[in-house]
Amino acid sequence: MEGPHHGFGTDQSVWKHLVPHLLDEYRVVLYDNMGAGTTNPDYFDFERYSTLEGYALDLLSILEELRIESCIYVGHSVSAAVGALASISRPDLFRKIVMLGGSPSILCQVSCFVLPFANPSHAALYLNDENYFGGFEREDLEQLFEAMRSNYKAWASGFAPLCIGGDMESVAVQEFSRTLFNIRPDIALSVLQTIFSSDLRTILGLVTVPCHILQSTKDLAVPVVVSEYWHKNLGGESIVEVMPSNGHLPQLSSPDTVIPVLLRHILYDIEV
Repeated sequence: MEGPHHGFGTDQSVWKHLVPHLLDEYRVVLYDNMGAGTTNPDYFDFERYSTLEGYALDLLSILEELRIESCIYVGHSVSAAVGALASISRPDLFRKIVMLGGSPSILCQVSCFVLPFANPSHAALYLNDENYFGGFEREDLEQLFEAMRSNYKAWASGFAPLCIGGDMESVAVQEFSRTLFNIRPDIALSVLQTIFSSDLRTILGLVTVPCHILQSTKDLAVPVVVSEYWHKNLGGESIVEVMPSNGHLPQLSSPDTVIPVLLRHILYDIEV
């Protein structure tokens, strides 16, 4: 099994509630994206990671280095898209992809990141274009990036509880804040710029491995309609399960709800 793989602002510790349930049955591989966790920020290649392809190449390199011939890949948030992208060039390496709070057009995640610094009335705006619901406009992104440039710690302090869906005193918010603060601000800004400029919608039909799409009922970063978009446009078999959980990191904030669902989708394949 490859993964689980974390999303923006976190590191592999975000899977601490899941991994113990897997160790008896699976070989589990976890790794941090460059710039996150314990990776050396001096080795962060701003050009390589200006697109999601850089992260997809890292994933494929890890699979090759470890001689993993087939895996169950679990990806959260942007890493769900990374796994889908990697599977296009090497579908043989992926038995299935389990996506948690992922999006093919990452602009849909702007709602979560922008709200502390933009007009709250924008919370109801999810329309990017006539065919896709789930994003914000360029001016909202510029407000986000400027907030990160001017005071990263203040931005992160506002972002963490909004993204988790809890107050600053909750254990999940404190844990997410810790991993956010561990990221060097210029790297965090670069990563978000890459995320928000990425769009896999035109190549979803090339993703042929089975995909299990898991989504929180209330996630300001990725609305439920995005999971249906995945389901309708992927090139292979897929299944959607919407969980009664809140927030964009439910594996951290609602483990009692989310972990059993993840385990079920890891263990069982889609019935065709």
